[in-house]
Amino acid sequence: MTSSASLKGIIRGKTIELESESGLPDGQVVSVTLRSVGESSLAAWLATPPHELDPRLAEALARIRDLPPGEGLRRSFGAWADEAAELDEYLEENRRRRKIGRPEIEP
Repeated sequence: MTSSASLKGIIRGKTIELESESGLPDGQVVSVTLRSVGESSLAAWLATPPHELDPRLAEALARIRDLPPGEGLRRSFGAWADEAAELDEYLEENRRRRKIGRPEIEP
């Protein structure tokens, strides 16, 4: 095994049971970073100290970390706020094009 590897395991009290052999001898001192497999990537990244992240990711997370709930969605979807009519036309044109060449569904 190399000096760094990612292995999955199950915690049993103070013991971690690995899914596969680590390749290290018994008694070898190792460093362990825990991350729940069920945890979302964003939640895991937000919980990670910034100095442990890629600098670009740390910068992006810093911009969103303190946004109030829903603000990220408002900013994302607000891009069309001043162009609602154009958005409606665009969506209608896409719907119309999708119907070209499709057989009608009989009731």
